[in-house]
Amino acid sequence: MAPATQAVQTFGKKKTATAVAHAKEGRGLIHINGTPISLLKPEILRFKVYEAVLVAGQEAFSAIDIRLRVKGGGHTSQVYAIRQAIAKAVVAYYVKYFDAASAIELKKKLVAYDRTLLIADPRRAEPKKFGGHGARARRQKSYR
Repeated sequence: MAPATQAVQTFGKKKTATAVAHAKEGRGLIHINGTPISLLKPEILRFKVYEAVLVAGQEAFSAIDIRLRVKGGGHTSQVYAIRQAIAKAVVAYYVKYFDAASAIELKKKLVAYDRTLLIADPRRAEPKKFGGHGARARRQKSYR
Protein backbone atom coordinates (compact mmCIF):
# COMPACT_ATOMS: atom_id res chain seq x y z
CA MET A 1 0.00 0.00 0.00
CA ALA A 2 1.31 3.47 -0.94
CA PRO A 3 1.93 5.96 1.86
CA ALA A 4 -0.90 8.48 2.39
CA THR A 5 -0.26 11.91 0.92
CA GLN A 6 -0.23 14.90 3.24
CA ALA A 7 -3.30 16.95 2.35
CA VAL A 8 -5.82 19.36 3.86
CA GLN A 9 -9.10 20.71 2.51
CA THR A 10 -10.43 24.19 3.35
CA PHE A 11 -13.01 26.59 1.98
CA GLY A 12 -13.51 30.32 1.53
CA LYS A 13 -16.80 32.16 1.16
CA LYS A 14 -17.94 35.61 0.08
CA LYS A 15 -21.66 36.30 -0.45
CA THR A 16 -22.82 33.30 -2.53
CA ALA A 17 -19.39 32.37 -3.94
CA THR A 18 -17.68 29.31 -2.46
CA ALA A 19 -14.09 28.23 -3.11
CA VAL A 20 -12.82 24.83 -1.92
CA ALA A 21 -9.05 24.49 -1.66
CA HIS A 22 -7.24 21.14 -1.60
CA ALA A 23 -3.64 21.61 -0.40
CA LYS A 24 -1.12 18.77 -0.67
CA GLU A 25 2.63 18.38 -0.67
CA GLY A 26 4.13 19.52 -3.95
CA ARG A 27 6.24 22.25 -5.49
CA GLY A 28 4.27 25.49 -5.15
CA LEU A 29 1.64 25.21 -7.89
CA ILE A 30 -1.75 26.92 -7.49
CA HIS A 31 -4.57 26.00 -9.89
CA ILE A 32 -8.06 27.52 -9.98
CA ASN A 33 -10.67 25.35 -11.73
CA GLY A 34 -7.81 23.57 -13.53
CA THR A 35 -6.02 26.71 -14.80
CA PRO A 36 -2.88 28.29 -13.29
CA ILE A 37 -3.28 31.28 -10.97
CA SER A 38 -1.38 33.46 -13.48
CA LEU A 39 -4.24 33.14 -16.01
CA LEU A 40 -7.01 34.24 -13.63
CA LYS A 41 -9.50 36.71 -15.15
CA PRO A 42 -10.08 39.64 -14.63
CA GLU A 43 -6.45 40.76 -14.47
CA ILE A 44 -7.16 43.63 -12.05
CA LEU A 45 -8.50 41.23 -9.41
CA ARG A 46 -5.61 38.77 -9.93
CA PHE A 47 -3.49 40.82 -7.52
CA LYS A 48 -6.11 40.30 -4.80
CA VAL A 49 -5.48 36.55 -5.07
CA TYR A 50 -1.70 37.10 -5.08
CA GLU A 51 -2.01 39.02 -1.77
CA ALA A 52 -2.33 35.80 0.24
CA VAL A 53 0.83 34.41 -1.42
CA LEU A 54 2.83 37.64 -1.10
CA VAL A 55 1.93 38.31 2.55
CA ALA A 56 2.68 34.74 3.67
CA GLY A 57 5.87 34.69 1.60
CA GLN A 58 6.83 32.52 -1.37
CA GLU A 59 8.78 30.11 0.88
CA ALA A 60 5.55 29.22 2.75
CA PHE A 61 4.05 27.96 -0.54
CA SER A 62 7.18 26.29 -1.97
CA ALA A 63 6.32 22.82 -0.59
CA ILE A 64 2.54 22.96 -1.19
CA ASP A 65 0.35 22.45 -4.28
CA ILE A 66 -3.13 24.00 -4.03
CA ARG A 67 -6.08 23.04 -6.25
CA LEU A 68 -9.19 25.24 -6.03
CA ARG A 69 -12.77 24.77 -7.21
CA VAL A 70 -14.95 27.90 -7.28
CA LYS A 71 -18.65 28.30 -7.94
CA GLY A 72 -21.43 30.79 -7.31
CA GLY A 73 -21.37 34.57 -7.03
CA GLY A 74 -19.78 37.08 -9.39
CA HIS A 75 -16.18 37.78 -10.39
CA THR A 76 -15.28 39.85 -7.32
CA SER A 77 -16.96 37.52 -4.83
CA GLN A 78 -15.20 34.52 -6.38
CA VAL A 79 -11.80 36.25 -6.12
CA TYR A 80 -12.37 37.07 -2.44
CA ALA A 81 -13.48 33.48 -1.79
CA ILE A 82 -10.34 32.17 -3.58
CA ARG A 83 -7.94 34.34 -1.56
CA GLN A 84 -9.60 33.28 1.68
CA ALA A 85 -9.45 29.58 0.73
CA ILE A 86 -5.74 29.84 -0.18
CA ALA A 87 -4.85 31.59 3.09
CA LYS A 88 -6.85 29.12 5.19
CA ALA A 89 -5.32 26.17 3.31
CA VAL A 90 -1.72 27.19 3.94
CA VAL A 91 -2.43 27.85 7.64
CA ALA A 92 -4.25 24.50 8.03
CA TYR A 93 -1.40 22.67 6.25
CA TYR A 94 1.18 24.26 8.56
CA VAL A 95 -0.88 23.38 11.65
CA LYS A 96 -1.26 19.75 10.56
CA TYR A 97 2.13 18.92 9.06
CA PHE A 98 4.62 21.54 10.34
CA ASP A 99 5.04 23.04 13.79
CA ALA A 100 2.20 25.03 15.37
CA ALA A 101 4.47 27.97 16.22
CA SER A 102 5.15 28.77 12.55
CA ALA A 103 1.43 28.37 11.81
CA ILE A 104 0.51 30.90 14.53
CA GLU A 105 3.14 33.31 13.19
CA LEU A 106 1.73 32.91 9.67
CA LYS A 107 -1.81 33.42 10.95
CA LYS A 108 -0.81 36.66 12.74
CA LYS A 109 0.90 37.91 9.59
CA LEU A 110 -2.21 37.28 7.45
CA VAL A 111 -4.68 38.78 9.97
CA ALA A 112 -2.47 41.87 10.44
CA TYR A 113 -2.59 42.49 6.69
CA ASP A 114 -6.31 41.79 6.12
CA ARG A 115 -8.73 40.08 8.50
CA THR A 116 -10.91 38.74 5.64
CA LEU A 117 -8.04 36.48 4.53
CA LEU A 118 -8.92 34.09 7.38
CA ILE A 119 -12.29 35.23 8.76
CA ALA A 120 -15.38 35.17 6.52
CA ASP A 121 -17.46 38.30 5.93
CA PRO A 122 -20.94 37.56 7.38
CA ARG A 123 -22.78 40.23 5.34
CA ARG A 124 -25.42 38.97 2.92
CA ALA A 125 -27.88 40.65 0.55
CA GLU A 126 -31.17 41.42 2.24
CA PRO A 127 -34.24 39.96 0.50
CA LYS A 128 -36.64 42.30 -1.32
CA LYS A 129 -40.02 42.91 0.31
CA PHE A 130 -43.39 43.88 -1.15
CA GLY A 131 -44.50 47.52 -1.41
CA GLY A 132 -41.22 48.85 -2.76
CA HIS A 133 -38.37 48.51 -5.22
CA GLY A 134 -35.82 46.95 -2.85
CA ALA A 135 -35.18 45.58 0.61
CA ARG A 136 -35.77 48.90 2.40
CA ALA A 137 -36.95 51.38 -0.25
CA ARG A 138 -40.72 52.03 -0.31
CA ARG A 139 -42.94 53.58 -2.95
CA GLN A 140 -43.49 57.29 -2.44
CA LYS A 141 -46.68 58.19 -0.58
CA SER A 142 -49.07 60.61 -2.26
CA TYR A 143 -52.02 62.33 -0.58
CA ARG A 144 -53.77 63.55 -3.77
